[in-house]
Amino acid sequence: DLAARCSPAQSGGLTLTTLGGFLALTPTGDLTALERVASACVRDLDPFRAPASPDELARRRSAGLTTRQEALMMEWGYPYVMEEFRFHLTLSGRLAQADRTAWMKTAQTHLPPLGNRYDLGSIALCGERPDGRFELIQRYTLTG
Repeated sequence: DLAARCSPAQSGGLTLTTLGGFLALTPTGDLTALERVASACVRDLDPFRAPASPDELARRRSAGLTTRQEALMMEWGYPYVMEEFRFHLTLSGRLAQADRTAWMKTAQTHLPPLGNRYDLGSIALCGERPDGRFELIQRYTLTG
């Protein structure tokens, strides 16, 4: 139902960056449409969310959340949603500062040209396997 109500989103191209010690692809340009899709996912799928455990809340708080991030976590179960969300496609685990430049160069040699437009045309339902990795269950085309 969500995918049927939500229209596709576009932004400028993707760029390779480091985000919190991870390599990631992040969008450029106007992010309004991507933020619209992300907010709809949080808002519309919230009834299906399990409440955060006390350990999870403590772990998140240990990162030094802002007042707004704390409020978002209490309302939505995660501090980096709505205006605190930064769309990204994670490419690595956390890298040591000394290794990031080399990994950036390695990633750049293996990435195709990223272009100047990124189209988000679907959302995916994923599950977490026992080993902690995510697995695709179903992909839904945004048709709204």
